[in-house]
Amino acid sequence: MVKASHQHVEEILASWSGKPLEGAREMISKYGLPDEATPSMLIWYNNGPWTKTVVFRETVPHNFPKPHPDFLEQTIKYEVPVQKFDDIGAFDGSVYIDRTKGTVSAKCHMEPMNILSLNLMNDIVTGKRSVEQARKFYADTVVKFNQGIPTPYTEKLLFPLPEKTGDPDVALVRADS
Repeated sequence: MVKASHQHVEEILASWSGKPLEGAREMISKYGLPDEATPSMLIWYNNGPWTKTVVFRETVPHNFPKPHPDFLEQTIKYEVPVQKFDDIGAFDGSVYIDRTKGTVSAKCHMEPMNILSLNLMNDIVTGKRSVEQARKFYADTVVKFNQGIPTPYTEKLLFPLPEKTGDPDVALVRADS
């Protein structure tokens, strides 16, 4: 895959503003030029612990734990047991599960907050925290983070990433039907 050219990315970013532009610049500084660039998004593949990072030009308002715009989506390989889907949805509406592909994405406004969301998602899946405990821990951690107090939950993923994930499910209809 050929990375997007510097000129092409700059032409796209010339029409961006605010937090998405800041986020795009931060991701470029950290991960280099994106693999793909369109007027509405920049995409990196296999950067850092992520299978995919997307910076969207359009933001989505999100009020948990405090009002902010969601525009930075980062994806990891991870299998969430079906019986935990509701818990993950109740924890944070900006954590997305793709059962068939075997991935989980977090969408926020900062990479450390995506790391926090995914670490807490893992805590819920493994039974370390309840949904309510995870939401409270998230809010408390954001306050500390904003005060410059470091926490491992925002610095890196605290669990091993699996090599093989995905659930193609079970066929109920024959392929020739």
